[in-house]
Amino acid sequence: MTPIPMTQAGADQLREELKHLKSVRRPQIIEAIATARELGDLKENAEYHAAREQQSFCEGRIQEIEGKLSNAQIIDVTKMTNNGRVIFGATVTVLNLDTDDEVTYRIVGDDEANIKLNLISVSSPIARALVGKQLDDVVTVQTPSGAKEFEITQVDYV
Repeated sequence: MTPIPMTQAGADQLREELKHLKSVRRPQIIEAIATARELGDLKENAEYHAAREQQSFCEGRIQEIEGKLSNAQIIDVTKMTNNGRVIFGATVTVLNLDTDDEVTYRIVGDDEANIKLNLISVSSPIARALVGKQLDDVVTVQTPSGAKEFEITQVDYV
């Protein structure tokens, strides 16, 4: 399988979710199934079928997380020599040259991406445009509303 790039924080977050699913959620679902079984006829038992469906989703998510963690390539940018280049895991501040708005993004793996927290996926258009560039470079990003130009004003590796 292909290695999945991930920050240490992203891997820790997945491990925490996996621990919660195995130690908390799975026992809750098993208990719900046992309780629903006691209600009688399983063919017409909505609680039983709902609990079995939850179990299926939970087990699927457990397998998905275990697969991702087994193929994870954890990248720690603080231990890399970067020479001011934008790389996976870097925090980049860009200036929109059209609006003079400044935004700071951290380039992370697909599972860690959350635009509300300014965490963008390495496979997003803006991240692909930024990776490999360095401070004061101007990049053009194709957006649904047309091409936008950004100047890289700061690159941090934290």
